[in-house]
Amino acid sequence: MFQGKQITIFGGSGFIGRNIVRELAQQGAVIEVACRDVEAAKFLKVQGVVGQVTPVHVDITEGESAIAPAVDGADMVINLCGILFESGRNRFDAVQGTAPGLIASAAAKAGASRFLHVSAIGADANSDSRYARSKAAGEEAVRSTFSTATILRPSVVFGPDDDFFNRFGAMAESFPFLPLIGGGKTKFQPVYVDDVADAALNALASDEAAGKTYELGGPKVYTFKELMELVIAQTGRPRRLIDLPFWAASVKAAFLEWLPTPPLTRDQVTLLKSDNVVSEGALTLADLGVTPTACEAILPTYLDRFRPGGRYNRFRAA
Repeated sequence: MFQGKQITIFGGSGFIGRNIVRELAQQGAVIEVACRDVEAAKFLKVQGVVGQVTPVHVDITEGESAIAPAVDGADMVINLCGILFESGRNRFDAVQGTAPGLIASAAAKAGASRFLHVSAIGADANSDSRYARSKAAGEEAVRSTFSTATILRPSVVFGPDDDFFNRFGAMAESFPFLPLIGGGKTKFQPVYVDDVADAALNALASDEAAGKTYELGGPKVYTFKELMELVIAQTGRPRRLIDLPFWAASVKAAFLEWLPTPPLTRDQVTLLKSDNVVSEGALTLADLGVTPTACEAILPTYLDRFRPGGRYNRFRAA
């Protein structure tokens, strides 16, 4: 299906992107990775043979004129661009609200046959969260310019390089407690990054997926507290779980936002007030032919590095 196809991936050097690049390269696609930092993306070149994977500089905040050269001649285009917090020119509205439509428009004008846009569960034009509103705006912009686009909405994505479990694993290693924001009652449905990559490829390969939206979640729903208990179990570090009311988390986040890479923002606290699970009646991984992988099967393969004595001590710790 992908042998010899030219595919442009925006945000392909990120956590989800590098897994999609790997899978497409193995199936013979010629891949152009559009990103701001070409040097940092050069590690992707080893995913294929010489010349198969090429990082190119594109700043999506500069408009369609900056985007168009990257999609010239592309058979398929994937947009993975997203941010967890704002900094400099990287604003939610610009990166997640406006840019997806510009990328989709450029792809349509270039004659691309398929467009895949990765959004997020919780995208909602009426949300109190600016992140969620920008995600909804991005979906609407994509639909208005590329009607047959496929949209994927994953829940929290986990895997060896994730920003969720690794963050709390590091906290368990360094602090005597883990916070339960809002009492730890918010529900999540973590989805394995390889399952997301498989879903992306299957969606691109299927005519049935054109114009549809899929919500991607794992086989089990967890509360935030249950996820912290998983972190404690997998790191072998007994830690207290301390309730942190939403208002207190917002006050703390107001100060943390000044850090170059804030571990928590007020907008993220707002997001935590809503469950992050697959909607009833939504199309899912199963509709894309993917069997979801449980957290418990994967977390031991990378959270063990936070165990006392390091990963090579995991069997003794067990």
